[in-house]
Amino acid sequence: MRQRLLWCAVLTAIVISAPVYAEVRIALVDMQRAINDCDAGKKAKAQFRAKIMQVQGRLQKEQAEVQALKEELEKKGMLMRQDERQNLEDQYTHKLRAFEQEYKNTRDDLREKDVQMTGAIVRDLTHVVHTLGRQQGYTLVVEKASILYAVPAVDITDQVIRSYNAMHVKPGTLGASSEAPRLGNRGLGASPLSIAPAGTGGRSTISR
Repeated sequence: MRQRLLWCAVLTAIVISAPVYAEVRIALVDMQRAINDCDAGKKAKAQFRAKIMQVQGRLQKEQAEVQALKEELEKKGMLMRQDERQNLEDQYTHKLRAFEQEYKNTRDDLREKDVQMTGAIVRDLTHVVHTLGRQQGYTLVVEKASILYAVPAVDITDQVIRSYNAMHVKPGTLGASSEAPRLGNRGLGASPLSIAPAGTGGRSTISR
């Protein structure tokens, strides 16, 4: 809400301060849609999903091994000799801790990759927006998510996507990091990593 009020104040100040003879031209861009619909975004999302499926399969196998040890302890533990039970408990504890650490590392790695891949595309799209803004004489280009209402005709998201696709560049090669806005809640939106750490009953989602 504060951000929207701030944008309203900025837009009002621009309109009031502009000379009466100057044309104030404002355009909107839906950056999340641009990320999702541009060729680079679609490719990155597909790669990210493939990575998730790969690591999810590995984690599911490790989780099954931990669960098997837990079930063995519950079913046979009371019938075992003390040293056998202790050995099995040690195996279970070791595998559980290893799985939880692997899960955390994998989750953090996927989040970092999402940030890197999304950031590279956002920098490129921001560069394209700057270029189109100058070429088409816009006074201001605003992120659509910050606006409550605007005339559809001023939305240049499709132009931004077409222009970026036509460049056929490697993501991250167009815009400088100083040009790009903060990512906020933007992301590739790929399928979540839905493996629960053994013994926690919880779920975790990667990416938005």
